Amino acid sequence: MSERAHIDLTNQFLIAMPSMADPNFAGAVVYVCEHTEKGALGLVINRPTDLTLATLFERIELSLADADRAEAPVFYGGPVQTDRGFVLHDPAGEYTSSIQVGGLALTTSRDVLQAVSEGQGPGKMLVTLGYAGWGAGQLEGELAGNAWLSVSASPDIIFNVPPAERFDAALGLLGIAPIMLAGEAGHA
Repeated sequence: MSERAHIDLTNQFLIAMPSMADPNFAGAVVYVCEHTEKGALGLVINRPTDLTLATLFERIELSLADADRAEAPVFYGGPVQTDRGFVLHDPAGEYTSSIQVGGLALTTSRDVLQAVSEGQGPGKMLVTLGYAGWGAGQLEGELAGNAWLSVSASPDIIFNVPPAERFDAALGLLGIAPIMLAGEAGHA
């Protein structure tokens, strides 16, 4: 097998192609938070769970007075570490475990949720349980196998577009309508 060149997909959306066989990712839009030669980490941004932020905050013994945020869903971020929270947010504030991604930040420490509980914290955020992870060269292989489309990410889609519309909105960044997607790659 030939060595694939590393392409940095950090701050990109991965849009699952119809041929995606893995049920964790069928119909998914993944925001890539980190992509190096060692692998990649991303968050599924279009799979809300039945868990609300209010319930999550209760479980971790924090209060959440912000009624608008209380009913926001917690998202299924991916199949890895589904008991761990990840907060993708605008870059307001300094938090213990934040990494900067494009114009956003990813935080895995409780202090960002503590700040929200106190009426502080980021203005916009998406909370997930779990993440999507790929080993060295794995994502490149999936791209070569026509499993994903990629496009520069839009914070507007992450934070302002309803979850059910994010797949179509991400495809729209490429000028593609869902009906245009074929399940199989063409080969001559």
